[in-house]
Amino acid sequence: MYDVVIMGSGPAGLCAAIYAKRAGLKAVTLEKSPMSGGQVLNTYEVDNYPGLPGINGFDMGMKFREHADKLGCEFLNDSVLSVTPIQKDTELVRAASSNTVDGAGEGAGSNAGFVIETEGGVLHTKTVVAAMGASHAKLGIPGEEELSGMGVSYCATCDGAFFRGRTTAVIGGGDVAVEDAIFLARGCEKVYLIHRRDELRAAKILQEELLSLPNVEVIWDTVVERINGEDQVESISVKNKKTGEEAQIAVDGVFVAVGILPQSEIMADVTACDEKGYLIAGEDCACTTPGIFAAGDIRTKKLRQIITAAADGANAITSVQEYLIEAKNK
Repeated sequence: MYDVVIMGSGPAGLCAAIYAKRAGLKAVTLEKSPMSGGQVLNTYEVDNYPGLPGINGFDMGMKFREHADKLGCEFLNDSVLSVTPIQKDTELVRAASSNTVDGAGEGAGSNAGFVIETEGGVLHTKTVVAAMGASHAKLGIPGEEELSGMGVSYCATCDGAFFRGRTTAVIGGGDVAVEDAIFLARGCEKVYLIHRRDELRAAKILQEELLSLPNVEVIWDTVVERINGEDQVESISVKNKKTGEEAQIAVDGVFVAVGILPQSEIMADVTACDEKGYLIAGEDCACTTPGIFAAGDIRTKKLRQIITAAADGANAITSVQEYLIEAKNK
């Protein structure tokens, strides 16, 4: 019986693992990807994390994991299939209680813990920290799926090198889209940034850098209706939302940056989510189901950045400790 199982090892999960280890909790962190770090691994440059200006995302992710490894945090490379609350007074509870480990959090809480089924087996835990993060949203237009990996990409830092000296389009208007366009402009002959509104949502400093680049053209009030090509992206069909004018733009690559979707499917029947699928939890990271805590991009919050994900990891474990202490004293 673990005190806490942490699902995901991006900045939120890794910070939770570090804080859990320092708190003396029996904890394990599950990660389905080959390496820890989450979305930060695909970030070309991180310039807003205190003390590490200009570090690239991959190096930052590795530093987070190295810190956890140095402390002796336990990790399992496995995928979670389901999370099920354990009802009190069941054979499973009695069996688990007979094998209770020493340390924080002994005793039953407002529920009797959780069973986590993974591809590799079954884990029993008193609490859960959901830190699975989010994935890239898709446009859902013709040609997107068909040409994925053949010119359609969701990661400029991963695939941008393939388009050096060529023409690309970035779809979106937030920080990620503008960062992608700036990154691509360093190697591409021409970069189009296509945005459905007449102003960008990205930070002003990013907008200023973008608009100063001679090989970047912003196409305002425009949506992409189709990505064209046979075995490779050849062009995009676009439409101006205000005038209705339609056109085709010849491009070699399309980078989609229109937001993220929380990886919360396995939690939807276990705790409350908002209309977009984010786990409902405040700054203490406590979800509506006692014993479940959400950290990082997966939870309801205003700002989804590395620094706020790391803070969530710390807050989640602090709330786990309080929950376990309260349960022990009942």
